[in-house]
Amino acid sequence: GYGVFFELGRAKSVKQGWLFQLELSERKHPKEEKLSYDFSTPFIFGKQNFFYPVKLGVQQERLFGNKSNKNGVSITYNYGGGLALGLLRPYYVQLGNNGDYIKYDSPDSLQFLNPTAIIAGPSFSQGWSDLKVTPGAYGKAAIRFDYGSYNEVVSALEVGVTAEYYSKNIPIMLRNDAKKFFLSGYVAFIFGRRR
Repeated sequence: GYGVFFELGRAKSVKQGWLFQLELSERKHPKEEKLSYDFSTPFIFGKQNFFYPVKLGVQQERLFGNKSNKNGVSITYNYGGGLALGLLRPYYVQLGNNGDYIKYDSPDSLQFLNPTAIIAGPSFSQGWSDLKVTPGAYGKAAIRFDYGSYNEVVSALEVGVTAEYYSKNIPIMLRNDAKKFFLSGYVAFIFGRRR
């Protein structure tokens, strides 16, 4: 998947700090495959829901090695966690026989799994009124390489792992087991300023 996050840091000392984070991402299933007919909107056969994890948490940051004022690389590691909310937006497909859009739990669910009946996928505006929220928690650990010029600019690369656990199974793709626990690695590019 992919995502964006906003972070506010507070220094506790020269070597320690706190990071307060808000993150929004979209998690995709590894078996998703886009199909399309002619110039129609592509669709993913068997997709039941879009899954958007929203995370609000705090991390502790510790310094490995500092850089000079003008150049170099500062290396820190951080760890923490917080609250995760799994937003599930139903996936709609358009039928060729009547042009209607349906989702999986509709009365036409047999048509939802008939690839010859589908002609297009959903638009971005569909499904938001049927949004469901599943609460959970997450933990995160990472190493950050800050290569920004001078100490006022933050330009960094972060590599880490995150683990999420939700109170209910998260159904993304039909005919695949829904799960509560997600473990993943990530790479993030960070831009910002220091005061």
